[in-house]
Amino acid sequence: MIVALGYLASAFLAYSLIVTNAIKFRLLNILGCISFIIYGLVIGAFPVLVANTILLVINIYQLYKLYQSKEVFQLIGLEANNKIVDHFLSFYKTDIGNYFPKANTQFNKNTVAFITLRDLVIANIFFANVDENGNAYIEMNYTIPKYRDFKIGTFIFENERSYLLNSGIKKIVYNQPILKSHEVFIHKMGFVKETQNNQAVFIKQL
Repeated sequence: MIVALGYLASAFLAYSLIVTNAIKFRLLNILGCISFIIYGLVIGAFPVLVANTILLVINIYQLYKLYQSKEVFQLIGLEANNKIVDHFLSFYKTDIGNYFPKANTQFNKNTVAFITLRDLVIANIFFANVDENGNAYIEMNYTIPKYRDFKIGTFIFENERSYLLNSGIKKIVYNQPILKSHEVFIHKMGFVKETQNNQAVFIKQL
C-alpha cells in the first residue's frame, strides 16, 4: 500500500504536466503533493514531507489567484472573408476535426457566427445556421484546449443570451456526431438529449 501511494502521487504529478488547463494543473499537483505528504509521513522521509508541504502551499496560493482573477470576455460578430478567422481555423484544423468533422463554415444568409475573446485571445469560434423558426443548428462551437473550463459556454449561453436572441435564435441544436468528452460540456450547459428521425440531438431553449 505504501509503494502504491508513492506511485499514485507520481501519477498525479506526471498527469498534471500534460493537461492544458491551469486549474486542472494546480488541482492535480495538489493531489500529488497530498499523496507525497502522506507517503513521507508513513515512511519517515522528512525531506519528502517538507518539500511537498511547501509545494502544496504554493499550489493552493496559485489556485486561489486563478479563482480570484478577473478575466475579460468579449463576443465579436463575424462576416465572410475574415483572414484572422481563416488562420485560426487552419491552425486548429486537426482538433476541430475531432469535435466537428462535418462543420460547414461557409457564410450564407442564415449564418450566425462570432468569436469569443478571453483577455483578448481568441478562445472560441461559433458557427450556426438558423432556420425560419429560430432553430440554430450548430456547425461549430469550438473552444481551444487551454480554455475548456466551462467559462466560455457560460459567457455565450448566459451572459450573451440577448445577443443570441437578437440574432434570431430561439433554440440551439447540436445534430452532429458528438464525442463523449464533449457531452460533458453540453450537459453542463443545460442541453437536453432528444431523438429526432432516429438520431440523437442535443437541444437548449433560450
